[in-house]
Amino acid sequence: MTGAQREPAPTPSEADPAIAGLTAGLGGPSGRFARPGSSWWTPLRIALAVCTITFGLGVLQKAPCMDAGWDRQSWRPFKALCYSDIGFLYQERGFAEGNRPFLDTGNYPVLEYPVLTGGFMEVAAQITWLMTGDPKKDLTVEQKRDTAGVFFLVNTVMLFLCALLIVGLTVATARGVASRPGAPRGQPLDALYVAAAPALALTSTINWDLFAVALTAGAMFAWSRGKPIWFGVLLGLGTAAKFYPFLLLGPLLIVCLRGRKLWPWFQAVIATAVAWGLVNAPIYLLAKKEWLSFWQFNDERASDYGSIWYVLKLAKHEVADVNQLNIVIFAGLCLSIAILGLMAPRPPRFAQLAFLVVAAFLLINKVYSPQYVLWLLPLVALARPRLRDWLIWQACECFYWMLVWMHLAQFLVPGDPQVPDRIYWFSVILRMAGTLWLMLVVARDILLPENDPVRHGDVLDDPSDGVRSGARAGLATA
Repeated sequence: MTGAQREPAPTPSEADPAIAGLTAGLGGPSGRFARPGSSWWTPLRIALAVCTITFGLGVLQKAPCMDAGWDRQSWRPFKALCYSDIGFLYQERGFAEGNRPFLDTGNYPVLEYPVLTGGFMEVAAQITWLMTGDPKKDLTVEQKRDTAGVFFLVNTVMLFLCALLIVGLTVATARGVASRPGAPRGQPLDALYVAAAPALALTSTINWDLFAVALTAGAMFAWSRGKPIWFGVLLGLGTAAKFYPFLLLGPLLIVCLRGRKLWPWFQAVIATAVAWGLVNAPIYLLAKKEWLSFWQFNDERASDYGSIWYVLKLAKHEVADVNQLNIVIFAGLCLSIAILGLMAPRPPRFAQLAFLVVAAFLLINKVYSPQYVLWLLPLVALARPRLRDWLIWQACECFYWMLVWMHLAQFLVPGDPQVPDRIYWFSVILRMAGTLWLMLVVARDILLPENDPVRHGDVLDDPSDGVRSGARAGLATA
C-alpha cells in the first residue's frame, strides 16, 4: 500500500448531537458546501481567543481579594469566593523578605511544594522585586500586602501563558499526526473543552497547578509526534512541579504492551527519571531536610477538604490509616484499568487510560483542592470530547468550588451545633459523582470502541499516538 488516503475528521456539529442541536439558530449543522478552512479564524486562533476570555473572567472574579490586599484575617477571600494561595504564600513563605525557597529559612514554614514549582515562584518573586524594589526584612504588614498584590499579578501573567500553552498543545495533539501517510485527522476544536471550561476561569489562579499541567500537555504532544524521549523529559519536569504527571507512565505501559512496542516506554521512563533527578538533585544535596518537606507534608497530612475521607471525619466516622487504605484502593483501581486496557477489543487510546488513572487518583485521594480539576481538563478534551458529558462534569466541579469556600467561611454551619454540615457533604459527593460519570463513559468507549467520539475510520485507533501510528504508517508504505 502506498499513499494511503487520510480520512478527514467530522466537524463538531456532525460528530456531537448536542452541538448539532445548539446550531439550530445558526443555520444548522455544517453541510457539504461549508468551507471551514477558508476563514482567518483557525481552530488554534479560536481556542486561544476563547481561553483569553475565560482566563480574563477568572482574573476579574479574584478582584475582591485584590482589593482587600490578600488579608487572611478578614475572611473575605472565602466569603467573596476569591481565595488564592498565591497572594498569601508570598507573605507567609519568606518571599516578601527576599528569601529563596528551600535554600533560605526563617521564622516561617518551609515551602511545601515540589522543587520546580518553587522555582516558578522564585522567578515570579524576582520579577516582583524588579518592579517594586529590593525586598526588605522589616516590611510592615501593609507593605507585604501591597507587594503580594504585585506578586499575584506577575503570577497571573505567567499562568496565563501556561493556559495558552496548554490550549495550543491540546489543539496540536487532538489534530493528530496529519503529516504521516494514512493518519486520520483529529478534531482540533476539541481544545475548546479546555479553553471554555468554567473551571479554568474559577481555579486557574488559586495555585500554580497550571504550570505542571502545561508540562504534562507538552508531554502528551511529544508522544503524539512520536518523540518518547521528549515525552519523558517533559513528564519528568512536570513531576518535579507536581506529583501527578508521574501517573501517566502506567497507562503508557498498557498502550505500549498493546502495540507491542516496549522500547519507547523504556525510553520514556529513563528520560522521566533523568529529568526529574537533574532538577531535584541540587536542592536535595544543598538542603535535604527542606527538600523532604513536600513528601513529609503529604505523608503526614490528615484527611482534608474535598475528599470522601474528610466527609467521613466530619460525620464522626473517621478512617484510620488513610494513607495505607488509599494505596490499596488506588492500586486496585489501577489494576482494573490495566485489565480493561489489555482486554479491550481494540487498543485503547493513551488519553483514555491516562484520564482514568488520574481521575481514579483524584477520586480517592485524601485531599481535593478545587484547582485539581485543572489536571483533568486536557485529558478530558482528548479522552471524551462530548458536550453533554463535559457539561455534567463541569457543573459538578463548579458546584463543589462554590460550596468549599462557603464551608470555609462557615456560611453553611447550621444553627444547631449538633446538626452536621450536610450541604457541604453533598457537594463533595456530587463532585465525585461527576468524575465517576466521566470515568464510566470513557470505560464504555474502551469496551465499545464504536462509541468512541475520537475514533473514525479503520486506519488507526489513536490519531494522537505518534509512536504507534508511525510504526503502522511505515508498514503501510513499505
